[in-house]
Amino acid sequence: MKRVTAIGEGKRRKRRVNIFLDEKFAFSLEAEVAVKENLKVGQELSEGDIEALAGAELSQRCFDAALRYLAYRPRSESELRERLRRRGFGEDNVATAIARLREQGLVDDLAFAQFWKENRQSFSPRSQWLTRHELKQKGVANEVIERVVADVDDEGSAYQAAIARARSLPAVDYQGFRHRLGEYLKRRGFGYGVINNTVKKVWEEVKE
Repeated sequence: MKRVTAIGEGKRRKRRVNIFLDEKFAFSLEAEVAVKENLKVGQELSEGDIEALAGAELSQRCFDAALRYLAYRPRSESELRERLRRRGFGEDNVATAIARLREQGLVDDLAFAQFWKENRQSFSPRSQWLTRHELKQKGVANEVIERVVADVDDEGSAYQAAIARARSLPAVDYQGFRHRLGEYLKRRGFGYGVINNTVKKVWEEVKE
């Protein structure tokens, strides 16, 4: 057994603390881990206790990495799992981190899918098919996807996308206009019928 003789604040990172056992520096920990584990000066630690602290430290690091990744934008659970695996965290730590995030409402595939759809509709409208495809690539479950994309209106989305794009196209040659705008809408997943109707409608508007 070894005795904790000092717990000091890390010099480089204030969120970490240095642990001294039997008057010698032994290891450092996230301050949050030391608090959670109720680590105190005078406490005796076995080798098993020290290993458990190392495990708790790794689990906290995994959770913190997940929080940093989520800070950029919401993520699907599948995206988050893959990211943490690539960072080298084991399955147990990843599962624990995901569970904690779920409890805190920070990972929710339904909310993520809704965010993704609304973001696309607002800034880069695309078809229901392409929205569905993107969410599948993000690892969202089919039942969640279908629930979210059910109200995507291809006609409305195609018009929104087309009218914004048409402002940068010359409206002097219908065939050229149709080709450019049609290809643009095709890349956003719209079908021939929707593209044809949309191009005609927008052409009439820009000519006026």
